[in-house]
Amino acid sequence: MPIKEQLMKDLKTAMKEKNLIRKSTIIMLRAAIKQIEVDTRVEQTDLQVVEIIQKQIKQKKAALEEFIKAEREDFIQETESEIEILSEYLPEQMTVEELKDLVEKTISELGATTMKDMGRVMSALKEETTGRADGKTLSTLVKESLNQ
Repeated sequence: MPIKEQLMKDLKTAMKEKNLIRKSTIIMLRAAIKQIEVDTRVEQTDLQVVEIIQKQIKQKKAALEEFIKAEREDFIQETESEIEILSEYLPEQMTVEELKDLVEKTISELGATTMKDMGRVMSALKEETTGRADGKTLSTLVKESLNQ
């Protein structure tokens, strides 16, 4: 089932169950997807929706750090719940070991040897890991491999 259909189904369920945090998170996500569709005048594919979800999670994590600094316990719990709900719509995440293997394989295929090659390696990896790996983790692994 396409992610957008799943979101609509889950929204209806959340409304019936009166689960306010799930309902508001799904509405927020659907609004973000709709905004991009209106701006680009192109219906988003599942892969593009996954990228939107990742962007939303990244924003929520940044906000979470600020809430932790400000010691706002109410916002911390709500934001953690939102991140959890958004994560449910992402494909299964790759393990660090799988990522390390993929990074090594990609570096050897591209013949990358220095940090100057990092952009090429990252763009090749992005195609294979979209929605299944965090860009920050991926970047760290590539840096470690290229600096050896």
